[in-house]
Amino acid sequence: MNCDVCQTNQATVFLTQIVDGKMQKVNLCEACSKEKGVTDPTGFALADLLLGLGAAQEMERGGTVQKCPTCGFTQADFKKTGRLGCGACYQTFSDGLAALLKGMHKGTEHIGKVPARALQSIERETQMRSLQRDLRKAVAAEDYESAAQLRDQLKQFDVR
Repeated sequence: MNCDVCQTNQATVFLTQIVDGKMQKVNLCEACSKEKGVTDPTGFALADLLLGLGAAQEMERGGTVQKCPTCGFTQADFKKTGRLGCGACYQTFSDGLAALLKGMHKGTEHIGKVPARALQSIERETQMRSLQRDLRKAVAAEDYESAAQLRDQLKQFDVR
């Protein structure tokens, strides 16, 4: 794909901009991107772009360079690419990532879809555990009437 400005060099920088609700794509070669001021010689932090200014600094802890023991990925690599190198990076950079993820998402725990059949089984197990816990509490409190009712409810689960 050729550069949209000079029409001769191979495009290496691809920009997408939304103006007035319309998406505009611009493909630039390295020379034209530098001429237009698109490329920052100091290197820009994609984390800042994606997560807001100052996000990349939040990833750094006291100026020390953290490195993933599995893949060797550093905070600087994350700042450049906006991606982590492997699964172990999440553990390695957990302190800085936690704050960033909370700002980006509703929570920090993934809750995915569960098949309907499995969901019924999970709900049943949860109910049984709750009844068993309540039964233990009732017996410990010597509330035998409640304990008998809870026992009968648990027996109904065995019949199903």
